[in-house]
Amino acid sequence: MSTMKFCPECNNILYPKEDKQRKILLYACRNCDHQEVAEHNCVYRNVVNHNNKEEKTQAVEDVVSDPTLPRTRSVRCAKCQHNEAVFLQASARGEEGVTLLYVCCNPNCGNRWRD
Repeated sequence: MSTMKFCPECNNILYPKEDKQRKILLYACRNCDHQEVAEHNCVYRNVVNHNNKEEKTQAVEDVVSDPTLPRTRSVRCAKCQHNEAVFLQASARGEEGVTLLYVCCNPNCGNRWRD
């Protein structure tokens, strides 16, 4: 897991920066010209642990409003018949193949299902 990095020259925070030509991730200082190659490609990882049903509901709302997640109109929600869903790969331990988790984009529904 990545941790905060600081500039060895001026002690300011180093921020992730993409070098498109070399196709690598750098950490760069916004105060001076210091840059260094990142050891890992992971900048941030958000792990959500659910303790109760309210937290799960909030997570579904967050997933539906996330513009970076892929969407499809080729599936239909069994609960409300809405034809748009966000999908992501479910982490399935011990199972072979890929399991997709779909979340209905209808704001009044929030139905989830696997494929």
